[in-house]
Amino acid sequence: MNRESVVMKCHVCGSVMKAATSVLPFKLSDTSVVVLRDLPILQCENCNEYLLEDSVMARVEEILASTNGDAELAVIRFAA
Repeated sequence: MNRESVVMKCHVCGSVMKAATSVLPFKLSDTSVVVLRDLPILQCENCNEYLLEDSVMARVEEILASTNGDAELAVIRFAA
């Protein structure tokens, strides 16, 4: 089954989730935040709830693990 044939439904309202990109913050510590740009997400057409696919979250974890937590704010472009 190819990926396009799978229709993801929103767990909040039941509407269709569509592929999109976003900018999301991730808190590393009390004093450090990393903002990821161009992050691929699935977003609800109706209520704007979003989710990250497992493969994307795995890459996010790699990026965050390799980030120097010394800066209060870091902005990084997501690259798969």
